[in-house]
Amino acid sequence: MRFTVFGLGEAGSLIAAGLVAAGQDVRAYDPAGVPTPTGVERVDDPRVAVADAAVVLALTASADAPTALRQALDEIPAAAIYADLSTSAAIAKRQLAELAATRELAFADVALMSIVLGNGLRTPALTSGSGAAALEAVMAPLGMPIEAIGAQAGDAATRKLLRSVVIKGLAALLIEAMHAAEAAGFADETWQNLVDQFTVADGMFLRRMVEGTGQHAVRRLHEMEAAAELLTDLGVEPIMTRSTVENLRRVPTEGLPPLPR
Repeated sequence: MRFTVFGLGEAGSLIAAGLVAAGQDVRAYDPAGVPTPTGVERVDDPRVAVADAAVVLALTASADAPTALRQALDEIPAAAIYADLSTSAAIAKRQLAELAATRELAFADVALMSIVLGNGLRTPALTSGSGAAALEAVMAPLGMPIEAIGAQAGDAATRKLLRSVVIKGLAALLIEAMHAAEAAGFADETWQNLVDQFTVADGMFLRRMVEGTGQHAVRRLHEMEAAAELLTDLGVEPIMTRSTVENLRRVPTEGLPPLPR
């Protein structure tokens, strides 16, 4: 089976290398001067890259995803699966699916649900779209833990981005807090306290964080206003902390989201 990989950045190169290790024929195109994984056939023309491809995997930045599909759209075999692995909004994925449909290509919106570094082809993934089930049937036997979740392109992307609101937001909060802790001279103590808090975190911990906000919104608002003032005094712009303040101000009128039981 021939795979075409568009994009040999970190994720693309690791997944391409994993496909080679799984015994697959891999051809790739990337206009950037990036290394080519061992065993991957690198070509200089995207149209040549897709010749006889059974699966085209596009691992590009979201802004480059439409170009990646258009660059060889007319040459992609009609029976091929086109899989977009960019991190894009659902509407962008649906637009790609519509473009693929002009050639009657099976389209798969793929959301990588963990970091590729250290996982490669074994990175857990969700996929949706007209080609989702077919892509799962191809990739799962090769070692990718991939799950088809439906025929609507964008559903996989939506599930990933909803999680990203927390995961990437948490990273930003930690960065802001540690900048302030360093300025205050309490970096080690603050970090250890955070580690201790998250080490014991479970479902009930998360539920208490949300539901407790509804009960104590006013007190927490005052606390976070004080925290924003502290960060400013320490010379750290409280970007994330100000957002928390604004969120707490809205809780009394907007309420809390219902949590699953």
